[in-house]
Amino acid sequence: MRPAPKDAGAVSPDTPTRPRRPRGGGGGGVPLPLLLPAVVGLAFLLVPLLALLVRAPWRGMPDLLTGSAVWQALRLSLETATSATAVALVLGVPLAWLLARTRFPGRRIVRALVTLPLVLPPVVGGVALLLALGRNGVVGKWLDAWFGLTLPFTTTGVVVAEAFVAMPFLVISVEGTLRAADSRYEEAAATLGASRFTAFRRVTLPMIAPGVAAGAVLAWARALGEFGATITFAGSFPGRTQTMPLSVYLALQNDPDAAVALSLVLLAVSVAVLAGLRDRWTGAGTG
Repeated sequence: MRPAPKDAGAVSPDTPTRPRRPRGGGGGGVPLPLLLPAVVGLAFLLVPLLALLVRAPWRGMPDLLTGSAVWQALRLSLETATSATAVALVLGVPLAWLLARTRFPGRRIVRALVTLPLVLPPVVGGVALLLALGRNGVVGKWLDAWFGLTLPFTTTGVVVAEAFVAMPFLVISVEGTLRAADSRYEEAAATLGASRFTAFRRVTLPMIAPGVAAGAVLAWARALGEFGATITFAGSFPGRTQTMPLSVYLALQNDPDAAVALSLVLLAVSVAVLAGLRDRWTGAGTG
């Protein structure tokens, strides 16, 4: 009799096998030198937020949030943040495409300059805007002489300051999405006779829409929370330039309970933004 054929899936006892990787990235417990700093870091981030919730004047919250000044500041903040995001979209998406899809001398320098407002102190950004767009600024004096347009200490100035600090978030997000996107679809559209702009409008833009949306949300959130550049370039005039962060700062000096209430409103907006970005950043739904 012939010997029975060996099962193809059987493994010989002499055959070395690779140890299986445990799920979760490693085996055993968490090393104490890593666990302790991680717990302290988590507490460092969460305790201030919990303190804001614990010490909030919940009983007087309705009266604090129904004042006309609060709604005035909130309305102004939403309007200016949305306008600044629109400016960032109109200017930032083409800039991101230029950095991701074209090669030109000094591209790295341009990218560094675009991201500079991310690390620039906001007050310095406000001073720079004053020197550039103020009535006697490098560009502002011509805007005033030719068009009678004055930007500092106006609502438009708030939009300019917020767009200045928020647009880099959009550019970075869109540029990263463009670099990850397959450019062969654009090349295929070009071979079919589409111009480069048509290919961008009908092929590239729908393909990178999630990255554009994420960048717009980040830019909007950054604009909503802007303080330093706004108060330096636009001042703090109720109903005209006094946004929610400025209202929190001023209320903290005279009415701490009102400052806490306004801070909770901004915290709620931040949580809503995080919820909108959970699939992109926190990996929700990936297990």
